[in-house]
Amino acid sequence: MKRKNPLLLLLLFLVIFFLLNTYTLSGLHFLSGSPLLPLLFWTFVLCLSAALILAFRRIQSKGMDSFFKIISHAFLILLVSELVFALFLAPGDIYRLMLHQPRNYNWVVFASAMLILSILIFMYGMLRGKYAYRVIKHQLEFEDLPDAFDGFTITQISDVHAGSFQNRKAVQRGIELINKQQSDLFVFTGDLVNNKATEIVPWLGLFSSIKAPYGQFSVLGNHDYGDYVRWDNEANKRANLEQLKSLHKQMGYKLLLDEHVKLEKGGQHMILAGVENWGLGFGQRGDLKKALQGVNNKAFKILLSHDPTHWESEVKSLPSKVHLTLAGHTHGMQFGIEAFGIKWSPVKYRYAHWAGLKAENGRYLNINRGFGFIGFSGRVGIWPEITVIELKKKR
Repeated sequence: MKRKNPLLLLLLFLVIFFLLNTYTLSGLHFLSGSPLLPLLFWTFVLCLSAALILAFRRIQSKGMDSFFKIISHAFLILLVSELVFALFLAPGDIYRLMLHQPRNYNWVVFASAMLILSILIFMYGMLRGKYAYRVIKHQLEFEDLPDAFDGFTITQISDVHAGSFQNRKAVQRGIELINKQQSDLFVFTGDLVNNKATEIVPWLGLFSSIKAPYGQFSVLGNHDYGDYVRWDNEANKRANLEQLKSLHKQMGYKLLLDEHVKLEKGGQHMILAGVENWGLGFGQRGDLKKALQGVNNKAFKILLSHDPTHWESEVKSLPSKVHLTLAGHTHGMQFGIEAFGIKWSPVKYRYAHWAGLKAENGRYLNINRGFGFIGFSGRVGIWPEITVIELKKKR
């Protein structure tokens, strides 16, 4: 397959960005009428763009430091708010051009209000939304659930990305909300850190406080392997991964690396299995057959697998039925809308099913929206999630 020319894509983006800014300025200038506005507007846009280029050039030596985060987020807010402005302004302009009429002042005021609203929403998402933890509960019925596990509860979180946290009190509120659920079992489905094991160290005390009667279990996600940063040598990269595994143990989490455990209750048992990260485009390390080796085909099975594409590619069609798979990875892209019967996020164009429950042939997949955040230091419309699943015997 022929690869797209990155320079051509960059040129296309620059053209679109220029046209978007020109159109935005035309609307704002219509309202203000100030002769200074074009100069101030373009000065701001050009300075911000230059700062963004500088921030990207600094990544090699400084990493994604505070300067990069501030500038990249300012640019993102500018771009999104201008797109919103253009989307609301365009219908009015098309209509008036068809009728050969001048611009409607009220329509431009409305589009401007939407621009301001979008900026405020993004600011909320960056300041508060990323820590606006919510509990989502599901009750699932199974005909072959062992009687002893009728009413058994599981709390799941995923994608902590500890290297992104800044507010200790806010994270503590999230941990307290997890413990408040008083579930029988706690599971974590990968991406404890962004890149390096040391990122979780300041938060060990908080995450170590999570306890459940039947234990705390975890798996690795794609970010946990250190694939997205440069290492001096492979030995350092391997040492980082070993340190991360050790920190899981230090927190009291049993890390499942292509293996399973038996959870026993009332003389009956079910299987909890976990695989290393397996995802289309994100490394296929996990070995499902190894994880279920020696497990009776008729046993009730729960699988922890970070990337939901694993379920689509392997798990749901496995002859030995896996009843429930718990995943994360998508974050719901940390941006979208889930209200008024609408469920949409740009991540749907990468993952058809990107959050919540999916059932097929009596097998369930739950995708947690993530406890933390990465890249965009905020959440808009897709809030951080604590999932509670209750298993019920179908009568």
